[in-house]
Amino acid sequence: MDYRRNYRAAAVSFADLVSRLPADRWDGPGTGDWSLRELVGHTVGSALRQVPPVLTVTGGVVTLHAPEDYWAFARSAPPELYAAATAASTADARETGAWLGDDAATRVSELAGQATAALAAANDDDVVTTPAGGMRVRDWLPTRTFELVVHGTDIAAATGLTFDAPPDAVAEAVALAARVAAAVGDGELVLRALTGRAGLPEKFSVV
Repeated sequence: MDYRRNYRAAAVSFADLVSRLPADRWDGPGTGDWSLRELVGHTVGSALRQVPPVLTVTGGVVTLHAPEDYWAFARSAPPELYAAATAASTADARETGAWLGDDAATRVSELAGQATAALAAANDDDVVTTPAGGMRVRDWLPTRTFELVVHGTDIAAATGLTFDAPPDAVAEAVALAARVAAAVGDGELVLRALTGRAGLPEKFSVV
């Protein structure tokens, strides 16, 4: 799969989804405890706005060697570190959602353009710094595509809109989720569920 093409296509599809969000739904429910505005804010902050600054500062040592290692790190992090990261994510979701204001579609479109331009200037093996550790660009970007695809489906579910996620980007996200499951010891459980041999526990998640 072409991780660059998948990211660009997912970013374009996400921007299109945001442009179609009803004005009277922004303060309604999103997912979990987040409002729709906070859900969009989280996705924008994690998958679009941070991409240019991360990609422009390179160097360092690779500590995570695959996209699944990024999510596996979160699963293995000490409880206090995980709690702090969750609180920071929620604060950023709220702040970014507010920053989007009443012209979210324009801002998201601009951010998508800036992110894809930054990606075009980056090399596959450039090492970037992420909250989980040093990663090559080719390994980090699929985690951002994952955010766009997963939260795009969250937004569609919350609003009843369609999210035309690119098939290749969905395939990449599904494959990454399966690899995360295997990395954290849930591979057999997920495999049996995907092949119709068993169900998953309630509220099961690989992330």
